Amino acid sequence: MKTVIVCVSVSHGNTRRVADSMAQVLGAEVVSPEQADLAELADADLVGFGSGVFHGRLHPGLTDFVKTLPAGRGRAFVFATSGLPEIPPAPFTRPLVRILEGKGFQVEESFSCRAFDTWAPFKLVGGINKQRPNAGDLAAARAFAARLRDGRGDPRLEY
Repeated sequence: MKTVIVCVSVSHGNTRRVADSMAQVLGAEVVSPEQADLAELADADLVGFGSGVFHGRLHPGLTDFVKTLPAGRGRAFVFATSGLPEIPPAPFTRPLVRILEGKGFQVEESFSCRAFDTWAPFKLVGGINKQRPNAGDLAAARAFAARLRDGRGDPRLEY
């Protein structure tokens, strides 16, 4: 199965670590939006899109990239890392999932985990979630990727 993961990881490398963990299981290449080859994305069996969360939203560089994609088809997944927990009725990944679905992608599942965060107020205390993503978070990311690879799981389940 050909898989590509498009990842924006700008602050502490948290999201890239999660993407790399998923890529190990999926045999995927991890690229930034600037490095992504549209033909390669179109040929992929599965495409992942992920970033850190900034002011409650995924990185605008990722969102803007997805908005420019041509209408597509195929399987996709979305993932995020964040210093603060998600609010269950409004997951961080939902806006990007909706954009992808509008483009014709079948979004299989979404994944998010906590991560080290030094956003303005947290910087005063040295940040929060200093040890995250931790081994358990990365194991959860690998398990999530294995479910995608093996075609298991509920297609709307948030992890």
